[in-house]
Amino acid sequence: MNDLSLVLKSIDNVEILLDEDLSKYSTLKLIAQGDVIIIKSKDALEKVVKALFCEKIDYRVLGFGSNQMLQEFSDAPYLKLQFPFEQEYFSTMREEYTLPASIHLSKLSSHASKFCLKGWEVFTGIPATLGGAVFMNAGTGLGEIGPLVKSVKLISKEGIFKTISPDERSFSYRKNNFAEEGDLIYEVTLVHFGKDDQVAMTIKNYLRKRNETQPLKSQTCGCVFKNSNRELPDGKLATCRAGEFIDIIGLKGFCLDEVRISPLHANFMENRGSANYSNMVRAIDSIREELSLQFGVDFDTEVKF
Repeated sequence: MNDLSLVLKSIDNVEILLDEDLSKYSTLKLIAQGDVIIIKSKDALEKVVKALFCEKIDYRVLGFGSNQMLQEFSDAPYLKLQFPFEQEYFSTMREEYTLPASIHLSKLSSHASKFCLKGWEVFTGIPATLGGAVFMNAGTGLGEIGPLVKSVKLISKEGIFKTISPDERSFSYRKNNFAEEGDLIYEVTLVHFGKDDQVAMTIKNYLRKRNETQPLKSQTCGCVFKNSNRELPDGKLATCRAGEFIDIIGLKGFCLDEVRISPLHANFMENRGSANYSNMVRAIDSIREELSLQFGVDFDTEVKF
């Protein structure tokens, strides 16, 4: 990475951080170290991605870091977007919004509450950037982001820009179906479903509920496992909620190394202070194996690692 850093330093709107402490780049705050390339414009993004492709260097995308487990030592640099955004853009209500992928969802929730944008309540309490939320079709009990997405702009690992106009097949549970390996979302256009005077209260109540039922002040990566659907004898599907199943087998508060299953919500794992990637993988594998033994249900992970 040192030789490449000399090349990238000649590109405007790029900041290169070598051997960076990565614990501050994720909500889980695992002990980790690696190289970070901060990109501040579309032009810089194109040049950086093409340079990495030419040098045959893989990269990983680092958003808000709320749904990622960072390795102790990464052999690939992390790309982090910090595109400029003028808050004045949110001074009025619009029919649609074209936004940088690096904007935080909390800004969208605040705007939704102020102007009562129907549909935007789904952003409530999700600790993510817009790009990350679209990539994983983030959602809560209030809904998912997918139906709000009018278009997505991304760049491939070869440096080719693409515009995606999603349809009903573009999103599924906690994933998108259009971004290929190495694609990086940099801009998203969102719509809403008009005004609803109840939106502000819905957001307020949901935030209160999340604070009461989830360990939001702890070092976590959000929900670790996806819920699983299981077919019943009559052919219908039943939703198996990971948190409930972990709670049933009595693992709330269980500690393994520096990782603890939250006593508040069993689908959250807490970094007790000095956990690393290996600690988390061991804990996840142990719990997933126990769930399979006890219930015969396999749970995929929501967190990326």
